[in-house]
Amino acid sequence: MIEFDIHKRLHGAQGKMPLHITLTIKEGDFVALSGKSGSGKTTLLRIFAGLEDATGRIKVHNKVWLGVNRSLPVQKREIGFVFQDYALFENMSVEKNLLFVNNDKKLAQHLLELTELNELKERYPSSLSGGQKQRVSICRALMKRPKILLLDEPLSALDPAMRTKLQNELLLLHKEFGTTTIMVSHDPSEIYRLANRVIVLENGCIINDGSPKEILVRTQGSQKFSFEGELLEIKKIDVIYVAIVAIGQQLVEVVVSSDEAKNLQIGDSINLSTKAFVPLISQT
Repeated sequence: MIEFDIHKRLHGAQGKMPLHITLTIKEGDFVALSGKSGSGKTTLLRIFAGLEDATGRIKVHNKVWLGVNRSLPVQKREIGFVFQDYALFENMSVEKNLLFVNNDKKLAQHLLELTELNELKERYPSSLSGGQKQRVSICRALMKRPKILLLDEPLSALDPAMRTKLQNELLLLHKEFGTTTIMVSHDPSEIYRLANRVIVLENGCIINDGSPKEILVRTQGSQKFSFEGELLEIKKIDVIYVAIVAIGQQLVEVVVSSDEAKNLQIGDSINLSTKAFVPLISQT
């Protein structure tokens, strides 16, 4: 069991704000931290890792990591941390990047095989693609068999196909190593695929906490589909108005009434929903 009750004053998008987080996480959970930029997600990870100070208490498996006049050093916290920027040693091969953390060749070989990197183990980071570098970074974080794995938007810079591949590998590694994983992500599909619990932060506080379905699948009443998007344009075609809406990486056209066309503003965050449960699904 992991127990948080931490406090810290941050400088957020709206000025100074208090970060006050109280929560418990079960061993073996895959938890996603979600919320707008500047809400405190990455800071919470860094406090947990011991990379930033805070007041309060952090207790992990009955061991106090943070308390009154006590802060366990970073190197003594049983964590693996994966950053967005890979943070690999450029002068070391893929295999040596792993062995630098823990000189366990058998474990390194196992991780490289799981992530399909074994044939690249003699290569240097400069010759790898972004997806390959991120796989090396994840493997390196697991070389000490950490009880807790912290992920700060590790796949955000990758293309959709590579993200899906690495998401599957992350889930495989999470289950095999039995780690408790805490991941910062803005990607709903990634959160839904990987996490069993979602914690939403806003202005340094938890505003929602539940399963991915409870938090992410939004319907009201008899609605069958509900999506949030940004209104990009409204144009009149003959006698009808058509709105262009960005939903994730997709643009969709939606017919709107004349009243809706007058009241909506370009840049509005809008909700699209339908009650008709007759979806057409095809492979892309």
